[in-house]
Parts: sequence; structure tokens; C-alpha cells
Amino acid sequence: MSTAAETYNYQVVRQFAIVTVIWGIVGMLVGVIIATQLIFPDLTHGIAWLSYGRLRPLHTNAVIFAFGGSALFATSYYVVQRTCQARLFAGPLAAFTFWGWQAVIVLAAVTLPLGITTSHEYAELEWPIDVLITLVWVAYAVVFFGTIAKRKTPHIYVANWFFGAFILTVALLHVVNSAQIPVTWWKSYYVYAGVQDAMVQWWYGHNAVGFFLTAGFLGMMYYFVPKQAGRPIYSYRLSVVHFWALIFTYMWAGPHHLHYTALPDWAQSIGMIFSLILLAPSWGGMINGIMTLSGAWHKLRTDPLLKFMIVSLSFYGMSTFEGPMMSIKTVNALSHYTDWTIGHVHSGALGWVGMISIGCIYYLIPRMFGRTEMHSVGLVTLHFWVATIGIVLYIAAMWIAGVTQGLMWRAVNPDGTLTYTFVESTRASMPFYWIRLGGGLLYLSGMLIMAYNVWKTIAGRKATDAPIPAYAPAHA
Repeated sequence: MSTAAETYNYQVVRQFAIVTVIWGIVGMLVGVIIATQLIFPDLTHGIAWLSYGRLRPLHTNAVIFAFGGSALFATSYYVVQRTCQARLFAGPLAAFTFWGWQAVIVLAAVTLPLGITTSHEYAELEWPIDVLITLVWVAYAVVFFGTIAKRKTPHIYVANWFFGAFILTVALLHVVNSAQIPVTWWKSYYVYAGVQDAMVQWWYGHNAVGFFLTAGFLGMMYYFVPKQAGRPIYSYRLSVVHFWALIFTYMWAGPHHLHYTALPDWAQSIGMIFSLILLAPSWGGMINGIMTLSGAWHKLRTDPLLKFMIVSLSFYGMSTFEGPMMSIKTVNALSHYTDWTIGHVHSGALGWVGMISIGCIYYLIPRMFGRTEMHSVGLVTLHFWVATIGIVLYIAAMWIAGVTQGLMWRAVNPDGTLTYTFVESTRASMPFYWIRLGGGLLYLSGMLIMAYNVWKTIAGRKATDAPIPAYAPAHA
């Protein structure tokens, strides 16, 4: 048997792990720039491709698909090999997913500042890039499910169920929502129109949150939290119930983005009802992850990786309580179109997705280069506190700004006229925009600390691929 067949394929895991850190810095940096633009609107005056309207979609795509996507590729490729006790299926295809995904990211970084966009949330990229995404995703599915098919272990560990659901559902979402008629190389029109377009877009948009930003990262949680804690998952039965309840319920929640619009009331109500039901499986997953530390809580004192992972689960629990509450029509009447929504999104994106990704990358990097831990555990701890304080400042500021805006916008005088102008609500929000900027700078600083620590960890080290055990245990 060849040497390649006796070791895991860590090459593609290493590549995705390292670019996760790089794209994390880029995404957070653009976020800091646009947060500054909301305080100083003339910051990039006269440069169209640096305007807020061009950079904002670049920020969301960089954080979600470049940073988050690379973390998902890295961890899913690692986990599926370790739990299946098998080398990645179709190694060249795995390499194609890395270079293809980087090409998608670079194309996004070029086209979005140039104003080449479909203007659909989280789906701004034009049709040629959508085609490339489809090719990369098909290759990803072949590699992932091919590895499961050739597994040595009879059991498919629950993390792979979540990764698999994420891969299949994102493929469906992407293909349906990207149904466009090209008119030039860089311009197309959607086949949907009006309220149908809105419904399809938010079926896609909310399930991008549900499957790209939730199911995939729950796959990380179900593998890396038990591994780092040195404990079995709290309840394997709960993990299976969590999986099936989550993937069924999430698909129906999208209409809650369209309250008080032209969407029929019954569709809005269905979105609200399923969003409320979603609280149960979401909290089931959070409890399952946190309770895995039963008997090992003392490790939180000294293990910064566990700090990242457990705090990420806390933010996941908070976000998945807040989301269903915001989907209630009467709450939504206050919260929607305000900065409260921005705070909610970032408690999920920075608190849940960001923290679990960072914790998992800190787990992977040393193992990819023959080390047992990062160059400096102290810097990992510093990163944890800088990032956590940054998130808390950010979301607290946005909560207060959002509620302030919502109350001011709907305040009326006895004669029915508006009590406040929009400019007055903007002026009232300004102190909180400064706090948000401070929180964003802290989070970006944490990513820079991470980059330095990663560099020191891998500098001068030889990449290593772990051998595949001859006899597979129950779990890797």
C-alpha cells in the first residue's frame, strides 16, 4: 500500500485553515471601514468602489463565504476523514475545491466594489461566478460523500450528518435562488419577479443562515467540543433529535423577513410560527454542547480553546432565542429595519460562527504541523478576551441604538404627525456607532493576534499527515 493511502489528506485542510485566518482579517477590516463610514460619510468621498454601498456586500461575503466558508471546508474535510478512518475521496477534486473557492472569493472582491451585483442579499455575485460556485460545490459533495461511502467505520458520526445536510441544502438553495437569465457576461435578470422574488430570496437568505451558518458550524461543535473537552457528547440521542428537528423546521422560517410587506399574511404567519418552534431544537443543540463539559468544567479555567467553543455556544443560544422573538409580528414592528437587527446578526456571526471557527482553527493548526498546541497559549487567551469584549460592546450598542430608533420612528404627536425626524434618530444613534466601531476594532485586533500566533506556530515547521489507524475505533 502506498504512503498516500496510509495517511490522512491534511494538505487541503492546512490550506483552508490558513486562508480562514487571512480572510477573517480581510472581512473584519472591511467591516471596520464601513462602520467608520457610518460615522464619517465622506471618509472615501469620490471613490465609487470604496463607497458604503459597494463595500457592505463585500464585507458580508468576505465574512460569511470567505472566512466562514473556508473554516467549514477545513473542519469538514478533517472531521470526515477522522470519523470515517479513511483518506479523502478524490484528492484532486479536493484540491480543486480549494483553488476554486479562492477564485470565487477573489472574483467577489473584484466585482462587488466595481458595482457588478445582482443586489440580492447574500447572493450578490453575478451568474458566471454562480456557475463556478456550483462546480466547486458539486466537487465538494463528491469528495465529502465519497469519503463517507469508503469509510471503515460502520457508524456515521453525527457531525457528518450536519455537514452533509449543510452541503446538500446549500446546493439546493444556491441553484434555485440563482435562476437567472444572462443578458451580458456580467449582467443577468432573475426569473422571479415581485413578491415571488422576495419569497425565494428569503427562503434562500434565511436558510443560508440556517444551513451555511448554523448546520455546518454545529458539525464543528459536535466534533471539536467533545475532542477538546476529552468527554463524550452529553447526549447522542439528543444530537439525533436535534438534527432532524432543526433541518425540518429551519426550511419554513424565511418569511419572517417579510413581515408587513406584500407577502400574504398566511405566509408571514407560517414563517413566524416555525421561527418560534425553531427555538426548541436550537436550544437542544446548545444544551447538548455546553453539557458535554459535565465533569470537565475545571478545564475552562486553563483551556482557551474551550473558552472559545463554550462562549460560542452561549452566543448561539442567545441568538437563537433572540431570532424567534424578533420574528413575532408585534416585536418585528419595533425591531425591523433598525440596528437591533444588525446586533442580532453579529451576535450570531461574530459570537457563534466567529468564535467556534477560531476555536476549531486553533485546534487544527498545530496538528497540521506536528505540534500539540499553538506557539503561545497566552496569546490565544488574550485573543479570547479581546474578541469577547469586542462582541459584547458591538451587540449591546446595536441593541440600544435599534430600540431607540424603533421607538423614535413610530412616536407620534397627538395630531398624528411624527414626533421625530429621521435625522434626529440618526443623531441619537451616533454615540452607539462609536461603540460599535470600538467593538469591531477589538475583534479585528483579535484576528491580527491570531495571525501572528499562527505564523509563529507554523514557521520552520514541516507539514505532517497523520497515519490512518489499521483498526478503526468507535470514534476518532
